[in-house]
Amino acid sequence: MRSLLLLGVAAVFPLATAFAASPATRDVALDAHRAPGKPTYGSFGFDTAGMDRGVTPGNDWARFANGDYEAKLVIPDDKSTYGMFNVLRDLSQARTRGLVEAAAANAPAGSETRKVGDYYASFVDEAGIAAKGLDPVRPQLAAVAGLRDRDALANLFGVFARDGIGVPVGIRFGQDLKNPDVYTAYLGQGGLGLPDRDYYLDTKNPKFAEVRAKYQAYIAQLLSLADVPEAAAQAKLVYDLEAKLAAVHWSRVERRQVDKTYNPEATSDLPRDYTGMPWTPFLSAAGIAAQPRVVVSTPSALAGTAKLVAAEPLAAWQAYLTFHVLDRWAPLLPAKFVDASFAFRGTALAGTPVNQERWKRGVDATTDALGEAVGKLYVTKYFTPDAKAKADDLVKNIIAAMDARLARLTWMDPATKVEARAKLAVFTPKIGYPAKWRDYSALDVVAGDALGNARRASEFDYNRDLAKLGKPIDRSEWGMTPMTVNAYANPTWNEVVFPAAILQPPFFDPDADPAVNYGGIGAVIGHEISHHFDDQGRKYDKRGTLADWWTPQDIARFKALTDKVVAQYAAYEPLPGLHVNGELTLGENMADLAGINVAYDAYHKSLGGKPAPVIGGYTGDQRFFLGFAQIWRQKYRDAALLQQTTTDPHTAGFLRPNVARNLDAWYAAFGAKSGETLYLSPEERIKVW
Repeated sequence: MRSLLLLGVAAVFPLATAFAASPATRDVALDAHRAPGKPTYGSFGFDTAGMDRGVTPGNDWARFANGDYEAKLVIPDDKSTYGMFNVLRDLSQARTRGLVEAAAANAPAGSETRKVGDYYASFVDEAGIAAKGLDPVRPQLAAVAGLRDRDALANLFGVFARDGIGVPVGIRFGQDLKNPDVYTAYLGQGGLGLPDRDYYLDTKNPKFAEVRAKYQAYIAQLLSLADVPEAAAQAKLVYDLEAKLAAVHWSRVERRQVDKTYNPEATSDLPRDYTGMPWTPFLSAAGIAAQPRVVVSTPSALAGTAKLVAAEPLAAWQAYLTFHVLDRWAPLLPAKFVDASFAFRGTALAGTPVNQERWKRGVDATTDALGEAVGKLYVTKYFTPDAKAKADDLVKNIIAAMDARLARLTWMDPATKVEARAKLAVFTPKIGYPAKWRDYSALDVVAGDALGNARRASEFDYNRDLAKLGKPIDRSEWGMTPMTVNAYANPTWNEVVFPAAILQPPFFDPDADPAVNYGGIGAVIGHEISHHFDDQGRKYDKRGTLADWWTPQDIARFKALTDKVVAQYAAYEPLPGLHVNGELTLGENMADLAGINVAYDAYHKSLGGKPAPVIGGYTGDQRFFLGFAQIWRQKYRDAALLQQTTTDPHTAGFLRPNVARNLDAWYAAFGAKSGETLYLSPEERIKVW
C-alpha cells in the first residue's frame, strides 16, 4: 500500500487569519464555514496572504507560494511538524472526539457504539489506570522472567506478536503477490526499538549518536520504573542485542524492491534454511504452523536473526522482551511510564515538546481499535452524498487524463502500452468510506480496562487476519478509516483510496475555483493512480499479480528517466549536510511528478476548449500551480525532519512543490528563467508519463 503522506512515525487548513490562532481556534474556523457559495480560503480557494511575493518564483517557488504562511506558522507544542495535513487532522480529531464522547454518554449497552464509548472512556480514565499500576502487564513480565530455554523463547515471540509487542521476527498477513486471489503469511525482519537500522549503524552523523545515547537511557528508565534490578546493565544488553539485529537488517531502499521481497518457502523448510530459531513453537504460538507455505520478505535478515536467537544469551533476550513489553504498553500504564515514553518517542525522536492532551490520544487509540465503527458515525455527520458524487467525478476525469497520457507515450513499446491502459481500465477508485463496514462483534471491550482493551483489540485484528489465510480476497476492505487525512494506492488490488477526511479544503472545496481543486485533490488523485505504474507498481499486472509484463527495452528506457528523478531529489538538502535519499523516495517523487502533470491535463480538458478566466489577477495556470503548492505548506522540528529524511519514502513537504520545475507550463505561468535556482533547461525537465 502506497500512501500520499505518512508523517508521524506514519501525510490541510482554515481561514488565513486563523493560522496564527490556537489549534482549537483552527478547528472552529474550519467547521464554521463561511457563507454558502464562498470558498474556505481567499477569494478563489487559495490563501494569497500566505505568499511571499518578495521572492522570485524561479529561485524559491515554495517560498513564493507559501513563505509568509510558513514564516508565521508556530508548530503547536504537541506536534513535531505542522501544516495543511495537520490542520485537517486536528479537525478530524476534534470532530471524532464529539462522536466518541457522545457514544460514551449515550450509547445503549451491548451496541457497537457502546464499545466505542467504553474504549474511549477507559483510555481517558487516568485515575483508574494509575490505581492498577503494573498489574495489567505482570502476567507478560512473569512469562518473560520464567523463560528457561530457546523453545519457550520462540513460543513467547509468537505469543507477543499477536499483541504487537516488538519481537525479532516480523509477521504480517496480506495478498499473495503471485496468487492475488488468496491471503498468505509473510515473515521478515523486525524487533528494533529505534525507527530504522541507520539509527544504530550510522556512526558519522552526530544526531544519530545523540539519539542512541538517549535511547539507552530510556530503556534503563523503563526497566527501573518497573523495578527491574540492575536496570542500566540490562539496558545495555537490550541495546547491544538490537544493534546486532540492525546489522543484519535490509535497508529501506532494499526493501522497496518488491520482487526481491517475495520468497515463498515451505513452512517445513524453515528450520533447514533459517537455522537457530526454534520454528515449531514460534509458528504454533503465532497460529501459522498449519500453513503449508509462507513468504519470506528479507531472507538474509531472517537468517541472521535466527542465528542471533540461538547465539545470544537467554538473559539478553529476557531483558529485550521485558523492555519491549513495557515499551509497547507504556502509553496505557501510570503517568510515569507515559511521560518516559513520550520524553523519548515524542521529544527525543521527533522533537515534540509536549504530549497531546489525553482526549486526543484517546481519540487516536479508539480510532485505531474500532476505526470503522467510529467511521460510520463520522460519515453520517460529516460527509455528504453531494461531496462524494463530486469527488467521484473528479477521479473519473483524472483517470481519463492518465489514460490519454499513456496512449501518447513515446518511450513505451506499443504492446506494453496496451497492457498499461488495460490495467488502468479496470481500476477501482474508493471514495469516502467502505461499502461494507467491518464487524466488531467478536471484539470484547470492558469498561475500565484500558490496557486489556488494547490487548484484545490487537489480538482481534491479528486473529481476523489469521482467519483469512488461504481464503479468497475481500476487495471491499479498506486500509484507512474515513477520518484519516491521507490517501493510498494498493497495486495488489489495482485500487486507489481517498478517505472522506481528505476531501476537504484546501484539497477539495466545491466552492473553490476548479483550477485550485485540480491543483490540490486532482494532483493527489493523479499521484495515487500513478503509483500503479511507478518503479515498483509497474511490477504488478491488472489482476494485482507480481509479474514482469514490460519488455527489457521498456525497463531500460524507464530507468534512464527514473535515474534523473533520483538525481534531482538527491540534490535537495532538508537539513545541513543531510540530503534527500533519492532512491528511497523515488516512488513518491515520481508520483508527485505524474500527479501534477495528469491533473494539469484534466484541468485544461475541464475548460471545454474555452480560455480560463483571470481571477484575482491570477491566470488559470497560476491558480492551478498555487493550489498544488498550498497543500504542501509544512514546517518541521529538526528531529522530525531527521527521522522523516532517514526513514520515510516521502520527501519533506516543503520541498514537494518544487516538482513543478519539470513542467513547461510552470515556466510560462511564472516566468522562471535561466540563471534562477530552480530553472531547468527544456531538455533537463523530466517527463516520464
